[in-house]
Amino acid sequence: MPVYKSAGFWRRFIAYLIDNTIICIVFFVLFMIAMIAFFIGAATGEESAWIADLANPTKISSVMIFIWLFLLVITLGYFTYFHGTTGRTPGKMLLGLQVVNEDGTPVTFGIAFLRSVGYLVSGAIFYLGFIWAGFDKKKQSWHDKIAGTVVIIREDQNQTGGISISESTPVSSAAPQQKDETPQVPQNNN
Repeated sequence: MPVYKSAGFWRRFIAYLIDNTIICIVFFVLFMIAMIAFFIGAATGEESAWIADLANPTKISSVMIFIWLFLLVITLGYFTYFHGTTGRTPGKMLLGLQVVNEDGTPVTFGIAFLRSVGYLVSGAIFYLGFIWAGFDKKKQSWHDKIAGTVVIIREDQNQTGGISISESTPVSSAAPQQKDETPQVPQNNN
């Protein structure tokens, strides 16, 4: 049975930055499409009414709340989908990481959603819940503790089962090691 090492803070941080970059790009594209549709729709109607709406603070605050909720839904959906299907977001795939339950079993969509909501708790107080992984014995952030998950280093992407989690045991491969079959060239001592 292969043994996997818990992922450290910096590796997880880089994966999270990659994932948030992807989320920001998706959000920006969808936001621009919505803005273009809004302005095209507003231009076909009464121009003075939508300009007055843009200057109204109550309308702007409700729009800002809608934008924030839209970003929240995209973020929760992104992490829930990827963690629920494979346990790996694109950022985690690039860095050889995977989210699994504490017992090594795959994460379900319910646990993935709980973990995604836990991101709100981890980020609520100066991102202390994320930083916690750098000091925790099991390298768990607050959202990992809430959902009962761990992030492991999993370089081999074809391996699916038999995960055993260790804090300091190095990764061992289930595939037998091949001996070096480099052809030996006889030396000529002339």
